[in-house]
Amino acid sequence: MKKPIVAIMYDFDKTLITRDMQEYTFIPSLGMQPDDFWDGTQKLAVEQQMDSVLAYMYAMMVRAEENGKPLKRKDLVECGKHVEYLPGVEGWFERINRYGEEAGVKVEHYVLSSGLKEIIDGTSIAKHFKKVFASEFLYGEDGNAMWAKMAVNYTNKTQFVYRINKGVLDISNNTDVNASTPENERRVFFNNMIYLGDGLTDVPCMKLVKLSGGHSIALYQDGQKEKVQPLLKHERVDWIFKADYREGKPLDEVVKNLIYKLGVDNKLIGLSIEQKNEIED
Repeated sequence: MKKPIVAIMYDFDKTLITRDMQEYTFIPSLGMQPDDFWDGTQKLAVEQQMDSVLAYMYAMMVRAEENGKPLKRKDLVECGKHVEYLPGVEGWFERINRYGEEAGVKVEHYVLSSGLKEIIDGTSIAKHFKKVFASEFLYGEDGNAMWAKMAVNYTNKTQFVYRINKGVLDISNNTDVNASTPENERRVFFNNMIYLGDGLTDVPCMKLVKLSGGHSIALYQDGQKEKVQPLLKHERVDWIFKADYREGKPLDEVVKNLIYKLGVDNKLIGLSIEQKNEIED
């Protein structure tokens, strides 16, 4: 019998790393403080009635050009080498994969982020992801960023949950993702999904996964628990935990328990199907 797939979906900034990915090397390379950069992008978004993700991507292009160093993919990938992970992140994926094998399921990891795919691709953990859905630039023949190829905001993030559900990971394929597909023919069932995020920008995905039968978890860092408590109170998520991925920590234990439960549930469902097939034969 084919192993069922458990999909763990992650936001990236402040979910797997300690802060926004641009703040480690890109913004300092401009000679700016993070608050000044983000305040400027927010002002641009408000004044121009502009999507906030498009605003920050535009600001990155303009600021880099003004700094005499046009934005190139290789430079953004290099930024990924300098991110700081939350505790336990680097050892998390292989450990959870092994646990999934023991539980009789295949675990897959996905990123759904408003951050930049180029920077994520440059991180040491990029190899663990089945697919990274994130914002990305389009580059000209000279290698310079010229347009936003993909802008992922908090609402259009939800399309990627459906893409994972149906196994349609090619973002240019809108036909299959919108086609009617029987629930039992979908690649990853909604109840086999786990979503991890850190805040309000994750709410649409958290709520979608939870209402569809999966599980959502909000993560917080030291001194920030009160920011995610409303998500639990208003039933956007199932649990809130400190963003600590080390073995034996509450987040680790709950995710492993979920994987174990999903493994058992799928075995019982499989047994029921086998017995029904025997009767029909």
